[in-house]
Amino acid sequence: MRADARRNRDRLIAEARAAFAEFGADASLEDVARRAGVGIGTLYRHFPNRHALLSAVFADAVNDLLSRSRALLDDPQPCTALVAWLRAIITHAGEYRGLSRALMSASHDEGSALARCSGPMRAAGSRLLARAQQAGAVRSEVSIGDLLQLTNAIALAAEETPDDPELADRLLTLTLRGLKP
Repeated sequence: MRADARRNRDRLIAEARAAFAEFGADASLEDVARRAGVGIGTLYRHFPNRHALLSAVFADAVNDLLSRSRALLDDPQPCTALVAWLRAIITHAGEYRGLSRALMSASHDEGSALARCSGPMRAAGSRLLARAQQAGAVRSEVSIGDLLQLTNAIALAAEETPDDPELADRLLTLTLRGLKP
C-alpha cells in the first residue's frame, strides 16, 4: 500500500473509532470520511462496508481478548477463567453502542468481516470452554457459539438499560448458573 493510502486508512480507522465511541456503531460513514479528510469513495475503497470498518476498528480489542484467553488457559480454575474471558467480551461489546447488535447480526453472515474476526475468538473461547467442561464445571452440550451469542445479548441488554450498571453482571451470573451440570 502506498504511503498516502496507508495514512488515509489509518486516519479513517482513528476517526471511525472516535465516531463509534461518540455515536455508536451506527455512526454515519459519511461523517467518518469527512472527519478523516477524505471522500466517501476513499472510505469504501479501504472498507467496502460498515462491518469491514468495524472489524478494522476493533482489531486491537480482539487481539487483546485473544491474548487474554491465552493467558487464562493457565488458570488453575478453568470455569473462573472462562467467566473472566466472557466478562471481558461483555465489557468490550459495551464500549460502543450498537456493537453487540452488529456482532450478533454478523454471526449469521460468514462472509462478513466481523464474522471472519469471530473465528479466532471462537477458537480461543472453545479452548477455555473445553477446559471448563473437562473439569466438570460446565455441561457438555454447551457450545462456544451459544456462549458468544449470550454474551452479546447480555451486552445488548445492558446497553438498552444504562440506568442499571449491574445488569450485565447479574445476567452473566444467571447464565452461568444455567451452564453448570
